[in-house]
Amino acid sequence: MNEKKYTLPRTKMIKRRSDFQHVYQKGTVVAGRRMVLYVLREQRVAGKVGFAAGKKLGCAAVRSRTKRLLREAYRHMQHELRRDVGILLIGRAGLAEQRMQDAAQELRALARRAKIFADGGGRHRTEEQ
Repeated sequence: MNEKKYTLPRTKMIKRRSDFQHVYQKGTVVAGRRMVLYVLREQRVAGKVGFAAGKKLGCAAVRSRTKRLLREAYRHMQHELRRDVGILLIGRAGLAEQRMQDAAQELRALARRAKIFADGGGRHRTEEQ
């Protein structure tokens, strides 16, 4: 049985400001109601993901919850996404009040629109398949 790890190590995260700026400026954008997805197909950030929540969202607790929801939604679907792209997820107002399932559903929809699923689809898989 091929077990997949659902951890998100720091080595797979975009941490440097210059890398964030690079994805912002050169990446393609897909916007949703509660989050924005930036995708960049470039070796410099390939296979990495970054999370952000601006100060307009509110206090530190709200920004932290927003980033936590983004990380958790990404963590559960990371094995379904392409490895040759760098991803940046930006939280929007109202995401902190949502459930994790809602954040995951919106991320899935954005990834489908951005065409970054490894199999080209993006349908939710069940345990039997």
